Amino acid sequence: MPSIFTRIVNGEIPCYKIAEDDQFLAFLDINPLAKGHTLVIPKKEIDYLFDIDDDQYRDMWLFSKKVALAVEKVVPCQRIGIAVLGLEVPHAHIHLVPINSVYDIDFSKPKLKLSQEEFQLLAGRITGEYAKAGQ
Repeated sequence: MPSIFTRIVNGEIPCYKIAEDDQFLAFLDINPLAKGHTLVIPKKEIDYLFDIDDDQYRDMWLFSKKVALAVEKVVPCQRIGIAVLGLEVPHAHIHLVPINSVYDIDFSKPKLKLSQEEFQLLAGRITGEYAKAGQ
């Protein structure tokens, strides 16, 4: 059975898309730790990050970097924290989380509740910054 992320890639489940190319998709996490919390996934369903071939692995991190820089321009923060857990969804993914302290990337914390309008506005602003960077 396809993962929830594969279903997003296939358009079966909507998402708040940030950026996309032929290999990767970035979209807002609907249960965010912080405004701008973004997930980056390969479009091809691969369960474990370290099972991705070397070229695609490198490209995924470069794609993530461009997305993170766009998020950082929209969401005030000291850094974009990165987490790779890989247990909750059997599809490799990178969490990009705006943070101001190490405690901001604690996944046991209660998640934010944003309205559909807040998600749409945030996604639009980040997508705009990503596009400005020439992507």
